[in-house]
Amino acid sequence: MWCLGTSMQPRRVYLRNLQVLSILAVFVAASFAGCLSNTVSFPKCEDKDNCLTIAFEAKEEYRNTEENPQEFADRISELIGMDVEIYPVTGAAGTITALKYGHADIGFLDGGAAWLSWQTSGLEVLAAEQKADGRPFYNAIAWVHKDSDMAKADLDNDNSTDPYALMAGKVSCHTSALGSSGMLLPMGFLITNEYVDVVGDPDEIDSLTDTVRNHFSEESSIPNSGTKYHKYIGSLRCLAEHEEGTAMDYISFAKDPTVPDYCGNDPEDWCFEGGFTSTSDFHGINYTGKENGEGFGRAPSHPVMYNPEYFSAEKVTMLREALANMSKQVSEGGSQSDLDILDAVFSTPGFTIIGTEDHLGTYGTHIENVPGIKAYFEDKYD
Repeated sequence: MWCLGTSMQPRRVYLRNLQVLSILAVFVAASFAGCLSNTVSFPKCEDKDNCLTIAFEAKEEYRNTEENPQEFADRISELIGMDVEIYPVTGAAGTITALKYGHADIGFLDGGAAWLSWQTSGLEVLAAEQKADGRPFYNAIAWVHKDSDMAKADLDNDNSTDPYALMAGKVSCHTSALGSSGMLLPMGFLITNEYVDVVGDPDEIDSLTDTVRNHFSEESSIPNSGTKYHKYIGSLRCLAEHEEGTAMDYISFAKDPTVPDYCGNDPEDWCFEGGFTSTSDFHGINYTGKENGEGFGRAPSHPVMYNPEYFSAEKVTMLREALANMSKQVSEGGSQSDLDILDAVFSTPGFTIIGTEDHLGTYGTHIENVPGIKAYFEDKYD
């Protein structure tokens, strides 16, 4: 009996372990197969004369198939009655090149790349992604304390007091060295309107930092990635965490939703530990209390670009109608599945139909005077 018991026990353990290993093997194989099924493979148009080609910065693999741009291509195909194919590109430079030479019909660019492609390659805006609040832009704002001399000058209806002139010598808090709302638009506006003189070579981007510190303060914050005052949240913190007397001499350059985003219903710990006691203590120059106030102007969202040399006006109209249909809310007769595709592929609630001048004009007017900006973009997107 003992011999039988001792000989059976290892066998039971062996069989049980074998079963566990078999189950694990099946699970791993299934998981691996799932990964392989998401590897990108974009079908090509069978009829090149009835084909829309989309330049897209595609990933090598999509863990979530909903994020695959082919989902968007297939839906557009249904709406316009044409074959639609994805033309994979690497970076904004690849998109610009594909559109410039007619390898693709449309592509997606950020604001800076779009402006450069408009200026240097004649590309045009077909539509633009919407921000979370439905607008295709953010306003670039100078946030200050409501009791500062800048805020008072902004509200006193006295033309002899100028809030922009009063910014000289203050400590400026930027989002980064080249952020649209936190650096390029504010500095472009101030340089264009002759509040700020460029220091150094006007054709070198490095002159921008010297210009900032010369006009504002040596203590101005131009943060690197990952540091305390980086991005919109850091720029606002740079202003908010100072005591009331000191805070009067600080400016946060950021976008218009920055204050409600970080100090609204669920405020960050630092919002009201300094000289600010509520969101009403923050004042946006040419924004707070101003009807249609836009601060320094609009920072554009990512537009859909095309080359009018290769993409006809008829096709532009057709594609705009398709994007408008996909962007309709369910309450307006739209499709939730369409909205889900736009959210998954582009992280946008929809597209706004807009032209080149309306989307990029004001932005370009200001940033073109930032020292070295055109050469910087040309080098970046070359």
